[in-house]
Amino acid sequence: LRGITSNPTIFEKAIAGSNDYDEDLNRLTGEGKSVEEIYEALTLDDIRRAADLLRPVYERTEGGDGYVSLEVNPGLAHDTGGTIAEAKRLFAELDRPNIMIKVPATSAGIPAIRTLIGDGVNVNVTLLFSLTQYEAVAEAYMAGLEKRFASGEDVSRIASVASFFVSRVDTVVDGMLEGMGSRAALSLQGEIAVANAKVAYARFRQIFGGERWKALTQHGARTQRVLWASTGTKNPLSPDTLYVDSLIGPDTVNTVPPATLNAFRDHGEVAPTLEVGLDEARDQLAHLADLGVDLDAITRKLQDDGVAKFSESFESLMETIAGKRERLLAGWQHQAFSLGSHQAAVDRTLARMEEARVIARIWDHDHTVWKPRPLEITDRLGWMDSAEIMLDSVPRMEELAAALSSAGYDHGLLLGMGGSSLAPEVFRRTFGVKEGHVDLAVLDSIDPGAVMAHAERLDPTRAVFVIATKSGGTVETLSLFKFFYNWVVDAVGVEKAGEHFVAITDPGTRLVDLAERHGFRAIFLNDPNIGGRYSALSYFGLVPAALVGVDVAKLLNGALAARGGAEPCVAVGDNPGARLGVVLGELANVGRDKLTLAISPAIASFGDWVEQLIAESTGKEGKGILPVVGEPLGPPDVYGDDRLFVQLRLGDDETHGGALAVLEEAAHPVVRLRLRELYDLGEQLFLWEMATAVAGHRLDINPFDQPNVEAAKVLARRMVAEYVENGTLPGGEPAPLTGEALNAFLARVQLGDYIALQAYVRPTADADVALAALRTRLRDRFRLATTIGYGPRFLHSTGQLHKGDAGNGLFIQITSDDPNDVPIPDEAGSSRSTLTFGALKMAEALGDRQALLNAGRRVIRFHLAEDVIGGLKYLLEAIS
Repeated sequence: LRGITSNPTIFEKAIAGSNDYDEDLNRLTGEGKSVEEIYEALTLDDIRRAADLLRPVYERTEGGDGYVSLEVNPGLAHDTGGTIAEAKRLFAELDRPNIMIKVPATSAGIPAIRTLIGDGVNVNVTLLFSLTQYEAVAEAYMAGLEKRFASGEDVSRIASVASFFVSRVDTVVDGMLEGMGSRAALSLQGEIAVANAKVAYARFRQIFGGERWKALTQHGARTQRVLWASTGTKNPLSPDTLYVDSLIGPDTVNTVPPATLNAFRDHGEVAPTLEVGLDEARDQLAHLADLGVDLDAITRKLQDDGVAKFSESFESLMETIAGKRERLLAGWQHQAFSLGSHQAAVDRTLARMEEARVIARIWDHDHTVWKPRPLEITDRLGWMDSAEIMLDSVPRMEELAAALSSAGYDHGLLLGMGGSSLAPEVFRRTFGVKEGHVDLAVLDSIDPGAVMAHAERLDPTRAVFVIATKSGGTVETLSLFKFFYNWVVDAVGVEKAGEHFVAITDPGTRLVDLAERHGFRAIFLNDPNIGGRYSALSYFGLVPAALVGVDVAKLLNGALAARGGAEPCVAVGDNPGARLGVVLGELANVGRDKLTLAISPAIASFGDWVEQLIAESTGKEGKGILPVVGEPLGPPDVYGDDRLFVQLRLGDDETHGGALAVLEEAAHPVVRLRLRELYDLGEQLFLWEMATAVAGHRLDINPFDQPNVEAAKVLARRMVAEYVENGTLPGGEPAPLTGEALNAFLARVQLGDYIALQAYVRPTADADVALAALRTRLRDRFRLATTIGYGPRFLHSTGQLHKGDAGNGLFIQITSDDPNDVPIPDEAGSSRSTLTFGALKMAEALGDRQALLNAGRRVIRFHLAEDVIGGLKYLLEAIS
């Protein structure tokens, strides 16, 4: 590691995601500095410190390495004179020989580079994507040196690199090749970026091996090395060190994101690879042209987009500084903890974690943070880098959204369960639908009434369906796909049906085969190292977000700010995710294991995502943290001493402020998390993922596996098999719908228990109201935490905790008849059916009931026939 590069995006994450800059920010504000002056003061100080840190490398290598790069204002990318003036000023103010000023290789930037080199400024030429652009840069560098030498100046201490961007080329080209679908096109996927780089490097060797360059070297001129940029792997099918291993050769530099650096340290291969296979690389580029792909047009657009993105990042950085300055002046806090007597224990744990380097070990993918064996740990940590990796895939997602809109698709339906549906539901409910985008609803129910409600409201000729499943074989999701695929075929024909479908799954799954066979419009292959409940910031959450018009880049930048605040260089006590995770784990260990969420109404659906993340991650090995979502806050006397209250407050919303203040006064622990705006959800997604990982460490469990989930699935499959064979479902009779039965069951409650309402009924607004009334009555009567889950949706959310925790749940299962049941086609395109949605739903209910009983849990089932609302009201009134 011999140098550092920076850009506005990196600075924004550092300033927004940590409190390291707050003291200086306050001081500069007090001195009356403008936002731009504050930016320069903070960033120039950072760059000077970094340059001084690397100065010994610079000296030891006689100026060969040890450089730190700072970018000129991206708004000057098309202003030659402005770029020259800004670069000279920054270089002079930094006053270090191992500084490089980053200048983009635009048409205005090329003459600026020539002038700056001639005037003795070290230049990092950025945003190069093509051979043509590279040749212009090399020419500018040599012309600048020649001018400097002609004026009698020393050329031996001038350094420059040409930053050639790599992975973004594959991101765009691979999407186009996938759209073609031919074997010839698909054979080039993952190959073009490296081929493009190899051809550029060959040209570099020619230019800097020619007579013109040899004349300059006689006077001490330094080679303008090729720097490989954008080297994080975006395609989960490609090796994570692809753009390092493949690009090693003399006179090169590779800038890598932290994840790629860690991967290369672990299993990278050092060998001279750049000049291997050059003829093959040229053939690949020629083959690409034969397919009609204009690589020059792609690279020009990539440069334009890169300039625009850096400009947007710079503006966002200015907004970040301005906003943080205002919040600091107002005493505004992102997090506030009122833990009372528990604070001392939390502080001790934070200190022990600092000493044990727990956060650094998490970033190093050290499985021993949780368990001695790496299985389902080291291969489940992809979420830590997902936000960074996904940024380069934003254009592909946005292009799909635009293509659907232009093709006349105005509504859609995501079919998925658990981690594949909860984040999309949050984005749809929180942000709504932007004009000109698809109104994408989420269906994670196999209730026949729910299925038909969507079929009746959608126009199959203008609807798009997103099929999302990590495993590619989730029975509920594939059942829904079979039904809606046949429904679309009936309307538009089998030839056009596939255009209405998009798949999100892991590589190599059954869904990939289905999507290819049926000609889906797009297939998004997710990183298999990301578990379902940690997948919000991957394709599973972001493709649906893009379809409804969410600014995905802005969301990811928020997540990256939170990621910056969780880096190992941040003290554990200042790490928001670590601090929250320690609080969750520490208080659970002393019995306050009912995490009760109070969320501003505008972001209320975020609680359902947190519920799955926490419940499925921590409920195992006889331990668990129970997320309590949607339970209305009450007075202190309706709670036991097993609660931890966490508020997620949007802006100045005061919905829960008064009630929480009363609970805090009554010595209940309260955590307050505050969001400035809706897009702060990006920060919250990463924050809670990190907190959950840390809480798992504190509970001494593996937060990435789900060992008890399969139990209910196995039993449900057996029941489905019996139904198919005999036409009936086994599973025992329900309890009589009487007050005596209910109250006898509730008489079994104990201190520290919770009551879970498991509703295998159609999810409707009326059912929501009736279930909410029932849960509140139970909470107030027994002073116990309550939860509500619609089945089988909750099986992919809280189902793990129900069977893996300490056994302190009472489960009231509610089933009903399905008078208008709906057949499930045996396969897509088939009219034959051996199973119905109603039967599958009941099989899963009975299978889960038996799994709970097998685990020694307390369960009662009431069957409400067709009058679900009436039955729920009866249960409410029957509670004694």
